[in-house]
Amino acid sequence: MMSSPVGPDKFLAERLADRIRVDGPLAFDDWVEACLYDPDGGFYATGGAAGRRGDFLTSPEVGPLFGALLARWLDDRWTALGRPVGFTVVEAAAGVGTLARAVLASDPACLVEGRYVMVERSSPLRAAQPTGDRLASVVSLEEVGPVDAGVVVANELLDNLAFGLAASDGADWREVRVGLSPQNGPIETFVEVLGQPIEPSWPLSPAAAGAGVWVPVQAEAARWVESARELIRRGSVLVFDYTSTTAELAARPVGEWVRTYRGHDRGGPPVDAPGSQDVTVEVAVDQLPPGAVSSTQADFLRHHDIGDLVEAGSRLWEKRAHLGDLDALRARSRISEAEALLDPSGLGGFTVLEWHVSCSGGS
Repeated sequence: MMSSPVGPDKFLAERLADRIRVDGPLAFDDWVEACLYDPDGGFYATGGAAGRRGDFLTSPEVGPLFGALLARWLDDRWTALGRPVGFTVVEAAAGVGTLARAVLASDPACLVEGRYVMVERSSPLRAAQPTGDRLASVVSLEEVGPVDAGVVVANELLDNLAFGLAASDGADWREVRVGLSPQNGPIETFVEVLGQPIEPSWPLSPAAAGAGVWVPVQAEAARWVESARELIRRGSVLVFDYTSTTAELAARPVGEWVRTYRGHDRGGPPVDAPGSQDVTVEVAVDQLPPGAVSSTQADFLRHHDIGDLVEAGSRLWEKRAHLGDLDALRARSRISEAEALLDPSGLGGFTVLEWHVSCSGGS
């Protein structure tokens, strides 16, 4: 089991320690929720963010190319739905609006009479988002309201939702919780402890897994997908993330698929320094609602003609390289952006899941 001293965010750490002293060990998903989203001491409430100056880099922060290709997908979906007026794009976990800026800069036809809604629960990140006639910013999906025709898009959100952990003792799957050790001692540490047996949704038995094996419990990710599908009457839910399956994760050490990040470097154990680091988990796709069309990010981007955009950028660079102006430099950057977005060992290997929705709550 992993352990760490209480801190360095004393305020959040002390509050969590107090909860444990009063109520007993915390459910692991409650721990993750507090570490990431506590309004006073959580990672995203105190300045944690994606980006080159943030704590980790995602596809939109590589450059505008990802947004340009997503804009093509948006127009494809809009066209397939009969080009409805009022088409709505809902981006979950929109951060400071990097992806929204890139999509709008590409002028997709679907947004001429449509709207782009950024959903972001972190106040500091919402404050940095762009504003405009076609843009809206809300805290939760529930605030968006019913959408007749549109899409919900989430890039690296599911891995950042609160998740639980379960450990096999050979006979049962037991809930993993976060406690204190030693209780009331001179130096308390947060530690992972085993709780009561649980009835999991996955088919892997504890006997087959073997004693000492851990797996994630991603009920919150599954609930989010269902909520996103129920939001729209016609359209799609599209997610990008790094994924696996419950059985595959069971075969690997927990430290490989529960990850923490701080300042572009790997952080400490997930029970270390609450609020000071991002806590993520590989997404077990078999724990999500069924029915999604799956591909890799590389295949998705190639299907939407990333090669054409890179070739056009190369031609523009050749024409304007001697000028060295901003247009030329942007065109040249498409090559390096494409390499990063298509890299099969990195972002290109991410999974893209698309649920087609034809009526409220269905696919």
